[in-house]
Amino acid sequence: MLAVIRRRPSIFVVTLAADVVADLLASGIKDAVPRARPHVSHLIPVPASHSFPSGHSATAFACATVLAAAEPRWRVAFFVLAAAIAYSRLYNGVHYPLDVLGGAVLGVLVALTALRLLAARRRGSRRGWRTG
Repeated sequence: MLAVIRRRPSIFVVTLAADVVADLLASGIKDAVPRARPHVSHLIPVPASHSFPSGHSATAFACATVLAAAEPRWRVAFFVLAAAIAYSRLYNGVHYPLDVLGGAVLGVLVALTALRLLAARRRGSRRGWRTG
């Protein structure tokens, strides 16, 4: 919605890219780190994948970081929503706190990288370089 309201498709593209990359990296790390999920009463079906890092936290924080950069006045709301998503993974008993923290850090790092790449591309375009 923000991309449509602001008439900046790059917001959508960078948010989607950060979301997809964060999800792929979280899945790859889960394959490499065989951490079992918590053994607690689950409110939702237990996912079959390993626990670390939380993919939901990674994607939520990746999107929140990109959107906060695009619309700084709403940054608190974006991060509160991401934190609520991350907390839901603890509440539902499918992640440990460090899984959620690891996912959040991963998501923020992915988003910051995506934003730096976008900024570098824009600087290159202003200098007359072909950026693809």
